[in-house]
Parts: sequence; structure tokens; C-alpha cells
Amino acid sequence: MTDASPFRLASVELDERTLVRRTREIEQEREIAIYDLLEANSFVPRGSAGGPYRLVLAVQENRLVFNIRLESGDAHGRVMLSLTPFRRIIKDYFLVCESYFKAIRNAPPAQIEALDMGRRGLHDEGSEILRERLQGKIEVDSDTARRLFTLLCVLHLKG
Repeated sequence: MTDASPFRLASVELDERTLVRRTREIEQEREIAIYDLLEANSFVPRGSAGGPYRLVLAVQENRLVFNIRLESGDAHGRVMLSLTPFRRIIKDYFLVCESYFKAIRNAPPAQIEALDMGRRGLHDEGSEILRERLQGKIEVDSDTARRLFTLLCVLHLKG
């Protein structure tokens, strides 16, 4: 990690108790999102003096849970967000992703490009919803929100 800011994530995990077996593609998306997130992120819990932080993301009772610890392992806070505002965007995102991955095999380039633009647009919309829902609780930049939204989608696959 090249970023020396104390307001950053030093580790990110998904609570395995809330997950089912994932496909190779989903596991790869998770690994890439976590890798990119740890390479560069901005994560500022409200009222915090600084980290770096260890984050465990989980889904519990229709809520996205951010369990935040300091790098030392000491508990630092917990933020819970309702998943209800994310349901439509995640459903639409999964549908477009499914169409995109099918199209890659044999569709014309223009169709693949259109689906990819739709996929990226929905991903951007989901990450903005996440930033809005975190407002006043945890401040994150756009790239951090995008990667966290990817992880939210991976977690959402449980049901």
C-alpha cells in the first residue's frame, strides 16, 4: 500500500457465514475488487481519529453490515445499512451482467459494447447509492464506493 493516510482500509474480508459457494468468475470478481480496494481507497468513519482499518462486510437480517476494526484488531465501530434501497439496482445489474457474459461468446461487438456500457452504468448507479447511504456514517471516494458495491453484489448472491 503506497497510501500513508490513516483513513484507509488495510484489509477487507467478506463474512463467509453469509455466503454460499461462488463460481470461479464470482470469486475472481471478489479477489480483484479487494485487491484494487487495498491498493487505493479512502475510508473515513464519522468521528474517527484514523486507522488504518480492517473491514469485515456481512449481510445480516436484510442489512449490509460494516464491522470496522483498527489494524491492531481493536473494535472501532459497526455501521448497518438496509439492503432494500439496493434490491432493484442489484437485480438489474445481475441481469445485465448475465446478458453481457452470454453475449461475449457470440454477439456482435456493438451489442457487447452496449451491454458493457449498461453494466458500467448500473454499477456506477449502485456505487452512488452506497455513497449516499453511507453519508454521515462513513465517507468514501467514488473508486472505493465502486469496489465496495462489487463486494455488496458478491454478498448478495447468498439468496
